[in-house]
Order: sequence, then structure tokens, then C-alpha cells
Amino acid sequence: MRITGIVVGAGLLALTAGCSSLNPFATKDPKTQPAPLVELKSSIAVRTAWKYSVGKAGVAVFSPALAGDSLFVAGADGAIARLDAASGKEQWRVKAGSDLTAGVGSDGNVVAVGGAKGAILAFDGSGKPLWKAQASSEVLSAPVVGGGVVVVRSVDNRITAFEAKTGARRWTVQRTTPALTLRNAPGMVVDGANVYVAQPGGKLLALTLAAGVPRFEVVVGEPRGATELERVTDIAGMPVVFEKDVCVVSYQGRVGCFDSTTGVARWTKDTSSDTGVAVDQRFVFVADDKGAVSAYSREGGQSAWKNDKLALRRLSTPLSYGRAVALGDYQGYIHFLSREDGALIGRVSTDGSPIQSVPVIAGTNLIFQTQSGTVTALAVE
Repeated sequence: MRITGIVVGAGLLALTAGCSSLNPFATKDPKTQPAPLVELKSSIAVRTAWKYSVGKAGVAVFSPALAGDSLFVAGADGAIARLDAASGKEQWRVKAGSDLTAGVGSDGNVVAVGGAKGAILAFDGSGKPLWKAQASSEVLSAPVVGGGVVVVRSVDNRITAFEAKTGARRWTVQRTTPALTLRNAPGMVVDGANVYVAQPGGKLLALTLAAGVPRFEVVVGEPRGATELERVTDIAGMPVVFEKDVCVVSYQGRVGCFDSTTGVARWTKDTSSDTGVAVDQRFVFVADDKGAVSAYSREGGQSAWKNDKLALRRLSTPLSYGRAVALGDYQGYIHFLSREDGALIGRVSTDGSPIQSVPVIAGTNLIFQTQSGTVTALAVE
């Protein structure tokens, strides 16, 4: 999720030049320029399995959603499509009838997106409109669907659950919002009977899907600094639930894993990231806001390796698959690092536009969506 601005109360203050800590291209200083790409002899076999164009994201971020063997994608102009995840074959494509600001969420039966001015639009599994509801403010985070509800988080930090079939409001939870927050799309994830919600102010909130009852709320990143800007510590990207852990990272805060039932911290380490984490059996991977990629032991948080060869390339959320860790950058390149030691082992290009969305794994395919709307499935062999 990119830092394109900050929300001030209910308003928006756009960040422009002049703040190099948030805008690495504010000056011509070599220290603030993205690391150049050096010639790389690939040691991993990667091929493009398929590509699909869904339309530009504009200022929003759209991430593909996997449900069973189907992939759901959307673009800012209202296009929503269901694809076969293995082949990329279009199963249907519809127009939402509104510009979109967030999406997609689906369980395969219900597809939900965020529309203009806080509209929530739901479709059935065949692309037919189901219902329309209204959130309390703009929606930047993709809705999530599970347990018979569609859960939506709006920028005023109100979390609302709607009946998946009818759109009737089931419950609402309101949390306070700090004076300044990143204008990003903090993620949510459904796991079992719970939904885990990334929060501004460095907090992770777990709620029951049935009634919105808080299971726990933990502080991941503690606000520090003399100014409000220095104290921004929002959760970045999407929480990841893996076995009994839920792992997250915050901006100007920490990365860590917590007990997914109680919220008790297993471990935390200081870092700063404006994207999410990847988790596998052994490691937690994070790309920090300076472009360094690090691996931590999932069990205890010990540092396994760090690669700083992609400095300031505005890296996406990582993805762990097989012996590689893959992540996109601001020029649409997808970089492959060794899972074991972090060495660069491969690189492929897409369409030249930034990759800001959360990638997904579908079978043997790694799927990335660019800001220009190209959905690319890569087969790693």
C-alpha cells in the first residue's frame, strides 16, 4: 500500500514533494534514488502462464481474490471479472455501474467491492447484482466475505458486517482514528469464525464474524516521536493467519506474530513497512519502507537474512513459494529472492506500471496485479 496521502480526521491532506522520508523521489540526491537493476543471470525457471487486463486502478489499489479455483479481479472504472485461476480464461465480466475504490472480496458465491462515495456493491457467483449498501465513509480496503457476511472497513475506522445474501446490516464496530493516518488500504482476513482487521495507530483487532464481538485488540506498533507525523504507525497490508499465528507489520513500528486466538505476542521486531508480510512454515518476510527485504524466523523472530539490493524500489507485499520469495516494484518488475539466504535469483517484467496490490498463490501460479490493470500469472518451475 503506497503512501499517497494522510487522512486528517475525515479529510484528506495529499502529500507532495518536500518530505523525503515519505517521497523517495523528492530530490536528485543519489541517496534517495531507487537502486538500479543490474544484469542478473536467473537461476530459477519462471514463465508467464497467462495474462488478463481488467482496467487501471487509478489512485486506488485492487488486489485479486482467490476463491476455490476462481480468481476475482476489478478495476477503477467498475469492471469486475471472474477468471479460471489456472488458465486465466474469463468466466464472466460485468460493469458495476459505478467507479470503484476497493476490491475484490469473495467466497465464490458472493462478490463484494467498494464503490464511489462509500457504496458497497455485491454480486452473486455468476456476476448478477445482489444488493447495494452504504458505508459511513469512503472505502479503500477490500471487503472480505465469510461466515455468511460481507465485512467492510471505511476510512473513519468503522467496521460493518452486512448479510451476504441480502445486504441487511448485521453489526457495526467503531474504533477511534488517530489525528493522522496513512491513506492506504489496511487489510482484513477471515479465518474460521473470526475476522482480523488491520487498524490505524498500529493495532490489530480480532472480531467474531457472527456478532462483531472483540476477541482481542493488540498493539503492534507503538506511536513514537515528537510530531504527529512521526507518530503515524498504522498496520500495513493484510494480516496473515498461518496455523496458530497471525502475523502483521506496521509503518514506523514493528513486525511480529501473535497467537491467533488470544492475541498474545509470540515475538516482535522493530521495523517500518507500508506493505504487508508473507508467512510460510519457517519464515516471516517483510519489505521495509527503504526497500530492504528481511526474513525472520516464524518461531522466535530471529533474523535469518536481509537483502538491500532493491533499495527505494517501492516494493510490494512479498509472496513465498517453493524456494523463492517474489515481490513486485514500482516499474512492474517482479523480483525473485532465495528463500534461504535472500540472494537475487530471478526477475521478470510485466507492463511497466507499479505493483502495489497483494499477490496470491493459485495452485502453481503466482498472481500479481499492476496499477495499469494487468493481471499476470507466473508459473515457477
